[in-house]
Amino acid sequence: MKARVTVTLKAGVLDPQGQAIQGSLKSLGFAGVGAVRQGKVFDLVLEETDRTAAETALKAMCDRLLANTVIENYAIEIIG
Repeated sequence: MKARVTVTLKAGVLDPQGQAIQGSLKSLGFAGVGAVRQGKVFDLVLEETDRTAAETALKAMCDRLLANTVIENYAIEIIG
């Protein structure tokens, strides 16, 4: 089973890397970009075949390692 976890900063958390990317895009001529928020994506291949068990395991992985839940949100997508 494949899964994708997307981790993003919570609203209100400063994103200096996103601001730097926005500035670079503007200097490259992409003036229409109002804001940039950066995040991270994890693609995982799980041996688990039960969807509910896989979701439970993925939530535990995010809570314990993949995301800093104080300042980040995460979304889990089971791909197949």
